[in-house]
Amino acid sequence: MPAQPAILALEDGSIFRGRAFGADATVSGECVFNTSMTGYQEILTDPSYFGQIVTMTAVQIGNYGVNEEDTEAAAPKCTGFVVRELSPVVSNWRSRQSLGDYLRRHGIPGISEVDTRALTKKLRVDGAMKCCLSTLPLSDEEALRRARAWRDMLGADYVKDVTSREPHLWRADDPANFNPPYLPVGTTMNAPGIPPTKFRVAAFDYGAKHSIFRKLVNHGFEVQVFPATATAAQIREHQPDAVFLSNGPGDPAALPYIHETVTNLLPDFPMFGICLGHQMLTHALGGSTFKLKFGHRGGNQPVKNLETGKVSITAQNHGFATDAKSIERRGARITEINLNDQTVEGLRHSTLPVFSVQYHPEAAPGPNDADPLFLDFYKMVEARKAGKV
Repeated sequence: MPAQPAILALEDGSIFRGRAFGADATVSGECVFNTSMTGYQEILTDPSYFGQIVTMTAVQIGNYGVNEEDTEAAAPKCTGFVVRELSPVVSNWRSRQSLGDYLRRHGIPGISEVDTRALTKKLRVDGAMKCCLSTLPLSDEEALRRARAWRDMLGADYVKDVTSREPHLWRADDPANFNPPYLPVGTTMNAPGIPPTKFRVAAFDYGAKHSIFRKLVNHGFEVQVFPATATAAQIREHQPDAVFLSNGPGDPAALPYIHETVTNLLPDFPMFGICLGHQMLTHALGGSTFKLKFGHRGGNQPVKNLETGKVSITAQNHGFATDAKSIERRGARITEINLNDQTVEGLRHSTLPVFSVQYHPEAAPGPNDADPLFLDFYKMVEARKAGKV
């Protein structure tokens, strides 16, 4: 049975046609692109994509299916999915179902046979756009109307839609949270060992990826997860050794309740922020953020450390950035920049044990160049406990 037609309409009037897969649905959101070659399952389940329809620039997607271990949330968080070619064959020993079946089960529509090169070039030239994706019979006029009627990402608080509802302890020994390492063919692995816990970290969940919490646990932290709405008083009541600020979706300027909490906690705890957490630190220090034209999304973003001169290839997923001028003389210094457009990629407080990065050191998917940042966080907390910072 041939696949039914699907449509992708952009707010500028552009229409892309293709074949439907996944769920039968009509959705609207912000059309963005990701340049990762692999890792579509992690991308689909990254809460930072909430409200967005993701275009993959890699030509063929879905060839290794979907498994139970590589998810970054319990279910997909993006709104829709756009690919050039949906692989007709699923072949991998870890696969449990096809990409199409996975999206259908979770109510996410997809469109294939789209000229994703032309779509990506349009988004690079004109910027990320509001769009409508439909796998149901829908006229061009109605698709355009729905695209233009969708709420803009600027000014949107989507954190409330993806944050945890209640505080909870991240259990590394929970099978749902365990992500086993990849091993060479022919080798075996003993029962997974969890390193001894030395420090307690209060982790704000703004839409955190599971891999971040796994990394913290693997570096000796007990991770107590808190909703984005948790107050500074609630954090202090927990008596953590440090505070972590996670990634998440939406406009960082639209979250004043988080800015206030982070500002309140800054003087008292070592702090590490990633992605939206980096932007929350920016606002807590009195700085500002702005919307990028088309954002940074993919596993191949070059970042230069201004303190060491080292260049790392990083995984990124964000549509906003710190205004460099706004952070000057705010008690922090810029430590890293993106070599593609010189935007701010890292901050460090001048006197407090506080730092943040705009990219994702836990990758998933992506390179592991920045993995040592978790060890840096551990050492910073250790030094603070010893009275050295």
